[in-house]
Amino acid sequence: MPARSLPRRYLPSLASLRALEALDRLGTATAAAEELSLTQSAVSRQLQVLEDQLGASLILRNKRRMLMTDAGKRYASEIRAALSQITRASMQLHVHPGAGGLSLAILPSFGMRWLVPRLAHFATLHPDVTVNLSTRLNVVAFDTEPFDAAIQYGNGHWPNCQSLLLRYETLIPICSRDLLKNGPVKTASDLSSLPLLHIQTRPNAWNTWLTQNDAPPPKTSGTQFDQFSTITQAAIHGLGVALLPDFIAEQELAAGRLINAYGGATRSLGAYYLVWPNRDVSSPALALFRDWLATQTEDEDGLPR
Repeated sequence: MPARSLPRRYLPSLASLRALEALDRLGTATAAAEELSLTQSAVSRQLQVLEDQLGASLILRNKRRMLMTDAGKRYASEIRAALSQITRASMQLHVHPGAGGLSLAILPSFGMRWLVPRLAHFATLHPDVTVNLSTRLNVVAFDTEPFDAAIQYGNGHWPNCQSLLLRYETLIPICSRDLLKNGPVKTASDLSSLPLLHIQTRPNAWNTWLTQNDAPPPKTSGTQFDQFSTITQAAIHGLGVALLPDFIAEQELAAGRLINAYGGATRSLGAYYLVWPNRDVSSPALALFRDWLATQTEDEDGLPR
């Protein structure tokens, strides 16, 4: 017996669903209209059509404002994952029709310095799978962003996700040679009197490092940076001492652009992980990539497994 198609009223237009999802996520019709490149009246019409089609009240209209009803919020939350899945599938089909594709979000410095140099090996083993890379500094929201997986920094636990440990992070204090022209740092405590550079994603890194080395907290707050690429350049130009992950620091040390300010590498509180949502555990491309990446991971001493 042939399968029956769903009633048309339960398959709303994509434009109406996008309008509802945007209003729920952004909070105002103005913001939703701007994101969708529509007028506010056009967004309002799309939502009215959706309500009429479903026979349900999704929006409360209060003068010039539109507020979500509880039913509207629940519905928007449920369709968000479906819209994200459609986006991912369409992107992969457009870029690589007929081939396996994986959309991966990466942390800029770790992705470029640790992952990208290894990708040629994966491409040789699996030429039919294409890995598409996009940089993200924040934790990826898989329900609303078109990614199959992400490389993230943390403790290995993210809601509704699974993870694979790639490597622990160890930090090295480095600076320009000119910063220490008056003499080398003799103790860890001496570092607290120098200008210390901070990375926004590791706000307590210096306090942790100084405590581990029996030194007092820094005497000044220091300059903050949002990426390791910019904090590295700041250290090269003599703005202060930076705590850099070893996979960045070792390249700068070898090139002579920076020197070790004091001591050796110290384990930080986090690590780098491949993270993917529970819904994508059966993705063939993700499974191949995950299995290959497991052969590239490192143990607690930084050695290949």
